[in-house]
Amino acid sequence: MNIPNPHYQRLGGEEGVRRLVARFYDLMDSDPAYAPIRGLHAASLKGSRDKLFLFLSGWTGGPPLYAEKHGHPQMRHRHLPFPIGNLERDLWMACMIKAMRDVGVEESLQTELTAAFRKVADFLRNKPDEAGSGCTGH
Repeated sequence: MNIPNPHYQRLGGEEGVRRLVARFYDLMDSDPAYAPIRGLHAASLKGSRDKLFLFLSGWTGGPPLYAEKHGHPQMRHRHLPFPIGNLERDLWMACMIKAMRDVGVEESLQTELTAAFRKVADFLRNKPDEAGSGCTGH
């Protein structure tokens, strides 16, 4: 039996996911602390905003918009061109956690999503960490 993912509705549906994505990229674009990950993106963040919204819609249990438009997400493959190590993972996570707080995502949902985002962020690492011990992404 397939149990539906309730995160989409708990985020506020389409409007809530859009609000989270907007805040995430607004922070990345305006806070110098996130410059290392901002630099991995195009000058315009419109494409990134659109794709993250489409992805998060399905990933959180809403309509599978990304898959409908672009096919299977193939997250690791699509992120290979971008050097992602511990620093980039940690900055992405910090930016998303701040965005969730800023848009008022309930505490228990923040905890659940942070754990889920961390698994994905770990999986996407593709460069050795600064100590040279390598990455653990597959």
